Amino acid sequence: QVQLLESGGGLVQAGGSLRLSCAASLSSFSISTMGWYRQTPGKQRELVAGITRSGGVNYVDSVKGRFTISRDYTKTMVYLQMNSLKPEDTAVYYCNTVPAISRGWGQGTQVTVSS
Repeated sequence: QVQLLESGGGLVQAGGSLRLSCAASLSSFSISTMGWYRQTPGKQRELVAGITRSGGVNYVDSVKGRFTISRDYTKTMVYLQMNSLKPEDTAVYYCNTVPAISRGWGQGTQVTVSS
């Protein structure tokens, strides 16, 4: 069974910060690369940040230096700290494995950045 529950989104002004959380019910959590994805209407979902089981991280260029992904193995949580938010960061954010498990997509959490 796979269940990924995202939270922490909201409305924030440009330049502000948000911290997203993902509660992962996933038997392979400890060995899976986990990621945060985002999607805006009419566009494909994109992977914005990933973290390997050993803690290696990777980011899409547009969020480098502003977003930080982390994970807690004890709590089976994945986090995304988002700083210096821009209007173009507005999207629904999802967590999933990398590559994604099709049945792992949850409802996501909406992030809206006002200018």
